[in-house]
Amino acid sequence: MPEADRKLGEFGFAGDDHVVPFQVEALDARGRVVQLGPVVDQILERHDYPEPVARLLAEAMALTVILGTSLKFEGKFILQTRSDGPVDMLVADFATPHSLRAYASFDPDRVAEATAAGKDAPPDLLGKGVLALTVDQGRHMQRYQGIVELNGISLEDAARTYFRQSEQLPTEVRLAVARQMVPGDGARLHWRAGGLVAQFLPDAPERMRLPDLPGGDGDDQMEMRTDPTDDAWHEVRALLETIEADELLDPTVGAERLLFRLFHERGVRVFEGTPVRDDCSCSRERIKSILDGFTQEEIAESIEDGRIKVSCEFCSTEYVFDPADFPSASQGNGHA
Repeated sequence: MPEADRKLGEFGFAGDDHVVPFQVEALDARGRVVQLGPVVDQILERHDYPEPVARLLAEAMALTVILGTSLKFEGKFILQTRSDGPVDMLVADFATPHSLRAYASFDPDRVAEATAAGKDAPPDLLGKGVLALTVDQGRHMQRYQGIVELNGISLEDAARTYFRQSEQLPTEVRLAVARQMVPGDGARLHWRAGGLVAQFLPDAPERMRLPDLPGGDGDDQMEMRTDPTDDAWHEVRALLETIEADELLDPTVGAERLLFRLFHERGVRVFEGTPVRDDCSCSRERIKSILDGFTQEEIAESIEDGRIKVSCEFCSTEYVFDPADFPSASQGNGHA
């Protein structure tokens, strides 16, 4: 419903593929919630990953968009894992204002073995390694990167650790993924992903104290972290723990209804949603500019059947080039 047509007390529904910011002033909490439908379904169906890999990447996409849409400037938020598990790498990036792309690298045999053994939960697939969350403000600005160790923990837990280490804010994260039937679309299952992040941001800094992480360098008198006995944050966490995975995914519930269910007794303010699109930044021009920087030997090694083929790992688009487009190619072939 257009905002101008709404009456007092009415609100619109953002629907799928929109990140909806919210604020609960009575509890000093704010956050964002998203239900990803067509976007996550298109990305996963294009790659045709095994189901456990697709499920894990969908979680990464939901987490990426609820964090990436908090950027107040033109740039990128990049989530990347590097680990020794069957899924050795996940990459998802969100480019403001609305572009999402993602892919996974995995060992098909190890994934099949893990699935057969019933060890295909996210911590099992990831194994040990690191999760890097990067804020990229462009070529003229310094990148900010937070690193979290992956050691048998989920992406939800890793995100909580990231906020505790980097922003030192009490933060809760909820993620959910499923394949669901869509009425009127036959027997085909569609991927859906949901995510919610909430943070405690009281005006009084002394209410924002969390115990230092084990092995940290904070002292008892100056440590920046919330008093864990603060009733407001306890209430927020208790309410978030009541969320069922189906509620985060059900399009008939929606972000706004879910927030009302959670916080109606306290009052929740919902803001206009930010759209999310399946939108890869690759292009023929960009790929060519990369190839232009190749050496003669690299160009020569890239030629197959008289052509150079490059496939984008994110969107699977294939670009084909004539070696004659690169002056170094003919020279390199002359030495072959």
